[in-house]
Order: sequence, then structure tokens, then C-alpha cells
Amino acid sequence: MDTAVMLFTRDLRVHDNPALAAACAAARHVVPMFVFDEALLPASPNRVRFLVDALRDLDGSLRALGGGLLLRRGDPVAETVRVAGRAGAQAVFLSGDVSRYAARRLARLERECEAARIGVSALPGATVVPPGALAPAGGDHYKVFTPYWRAWEAAPRRPAAALPDRVAPPPADGLTDRRCPDGHVELDVVAEKFAAGASPDLLAGGEAAGRERMRRWLDEGLPGYGDGHDDLAGDRTSRLSAYLRFGCVSPLELAAAARGRPGGEPFVRQLAWRDFHHQVTAAFPDIGRRDYRPRDRRWHDDADALDAWREGRTGLPIVDAGMRQLRREGWMHNRARMISASFLTRNLRVDWRHGLAHFGAWLTDGDVADNAGNWQWVAGTGNDTRPNRVLNPLRQAARFDADGAYVRRYVPELAGLDARDAHAPWRLPPEDRRALPYPAPILDPEP
Repeated sequence: MDTAVMLFTRDLRVHDNPALAAACAAARHVVPMFVFDEALLPASPNRVRFLVDALRDLDGSLRALGGGLLLRRGDPVAETVRVAGRAGAQAVFLSGDVSRYAARRLARLERECEAARIGVSALPGATVVPPGALAPAGGDHYKVFTPYWRAWEAAPRRPAAALPDRVAPPPADGLTDRRCPDGHVELDVVAEKFAAGASPDLLAGGEAAGRERMRRWLDEGLPGYGDGHDDLAGDRTSRLSAYLRFGCVSPLELAAAARGRPGGEPFVRQLAWRDFHHQVTAAFPDIGRRDYRPRDRRWHDDADALDAWREGRTGLPIVDAGMRQLRREGWMHNRARMISASFLTRNLRVDWRHGLAHFGAWLTDGDVADNAGNWQWVAGTGNDTRPNRVLNPLRQAARFDADGAYVRRYVPELAGLDARDAHAPWRLPPEDRRALPYPAPILDPEP
């Protein structure tokens, strides 16, 4: 094959990228490209900021291999087919994905490319084990995690894809921005237009940053993960979720590197949870819209309570600390995610879809499969085998923020209090409570 297009989507790396490796092996010339779908760009300034960083890094990696990244804007399918036609490409390569959006994009791409006599190859890479690789007897996907985990542990792994020796572009006259000027886009313009208002303490995106964080985590953080991953103030988690969400880090490489090390098993189990949610979403693409397991929940329409929750002013410090961390960092500790989600859906009885939308607007690692899967798990409409589980915020605070350091870090109004009072400031004497610039609880925290 003379020329192929490599369409990057959420696999923004050159290491262990099966689609890129296959394109370079199959074709003498490869056109790497990314298409900004402007219908999606306004969804999250944090993800746009991270994405811009990742694309800059990817372009640098491709240039080091002799290529470069072509950036377009518009409809991803139309732009890909147009570039493939002008480059004289015989095939398009991309990574598979499970969201409804991704499934529809792939189906349209296959139809349009078939009409243009261009081949399409969608390869794995977004998960450790591909979503369709495991299924229970008599079913199309696993609905409970524990049996999935057993099957996942025993499943064979694909070998990591080799880093291409070279990404050779077409001849100079084969494809230039001059021939498609209306589709070209500059990263600085995207950032200025769509990343305004991003969280101030956002991590830098990109494969280089992700691989360095992965290296440090495996060497320094992983050994204490089993005992410390729920310690809110200790923050002994990898913070690799955004790099996994954008494919800056290979989940397969990460799982292989962690396996067998101290702390490796509980961490690898979290990667299996990620794969679990992806195989659920592949089978149930409406996971972000409809109850996976309808429970006839009766939700309350309480705009004031929802706003207080979003803004971190519920008067429940452990909840507010998590929500303020989300705004400041574009990330939230997983234990805090569960506490805040349980408070919204179980205490305030607000529909989980409102929480999902807010997390989706701010989480840099916001991913349909994991975000919606976890929200439904907490709300009791998803894959939790105990659908009536409620996380008591005070007990959670006492257990996972025993000295109150997490609350004091993100709720500075309570910085001068000891742990007991920082977790429950309403217990203070009335004159002390009135002196705090912190709201009273929006519901009785100790019914």
C-alpha cells in the first residue's frame, strides 16, 4: 500500500499504539491527523486544555519520527475522507472506542470510505482487554465485576505494539494545508476559544508528561497504593486517569508494568474496573442517558440543592472539599467522588444525570464509560450488587480524612478547626458557628 491515513482520536501517543503501528507497517506513506469536532469542544475547558497539550506533544513525537500531525476542524468523518482522497490514501487506521458517539463515527466512516473505495481498520488500544473479548456463558457482557475480574485476569494479552521506526509523510505535493486551507486549525486558537476558564491547577497533558508520571508512580507511589489509596489527604493515587482517558499512556503497558510489584494487584484491579465499564458501555451505549438497571427511583427536582452541591457549599465539609477540589484541579480523589455522588443521589435524591453532567464539565478524565458507570454504580441503577448502599458522609470523613487535613486543604474557612469540628462545624457553640464564613448544612446531617 502506498498511503494510509492514521486518524488519532483518544489514543494520543506513539508508544504501544496498534493503529499507528499497523498503518506504518502497511503503507509506505502515512498521514497522521486529528479532527476537532467543534460540536464537542465547548463541553469542558479542562479537557480542551489537556487535549491541546497532548496534541502538541504528539506532533513533536511524530516529527521526531519524520512525520507530523495534520490538524483539521469540522466533521471528523467528512474531513478524514477528504484528506484521504486528496492524499490518495488506500486505507484509514484508527483506534476502537465504545461510546455512542465513537460507534456512530466509526459506522459513518466505514460507509463513506466504502463508497470512496478506501479501507478502514479499527484496532484495540483504549483498554487492557478489548471490550468484546470477554463474555459470560449465555450473555453478551459481564454485568457484575467479580466474575469479570476473574476472566480478565486469565485473559491473554496482546503484545505491546512496537514504536514505528519512521512515520513517512507523502511526497510534498501529495497533501498540503494549502490544498485544504478551509479545514486547517491552530492549537493556540482552539485553546484561546475553548479552554478559557480551565481549572487553575490542571495537570499538563501529553504522552511525555504521562510517561514520566507513570515512571515515577511505578517506582515511588505504587508500593503504598494498597494501604493508602483511600487516604484523601495523603493523595496516594497515580493521577494517571486523564492520561489514560486521552490515550497518552497505554493501559496495557501500565498494567504489565504494575503487575507483580508491591501494590500492583489492587492498582491493576482498578484498571480492570476501567475495562469493565468499557465492556458494559459497548453493550449498553445509553449508559450516560438511561438507567442500566431501572430501579423506579423517584428523584427530587431541587435546583437550589443542586447548585449548592455544584459550588461546594452544601455545609457538609467532606462533600464541599471534593467539589472544590474538582473546580480547582479538574480532578477529584476517587473516594471523594463516591462520597459526593452518594450525597447527591442518596441524601438529596437528585437524579444522577445532573451529577454526571457536572462531573463531565469539569473532570479532565471525564470519560463516558467510567464517569457514567461510576455514577450509576453509586446511584444504585448500575452494576453495584448492593443497590441500596449509602455512604454516610460523616463516617466516610472520619475513616478516610481522620485528621481533617483534606477538608482544611479545600475548605479554607475551616482551616483553624480540629478534625472533629472541621468535619461537623454545626456542632460548635452557636457564637463560634456564626463566626465561621461557612454555610449551615442544606439538610440535617445527623437525622
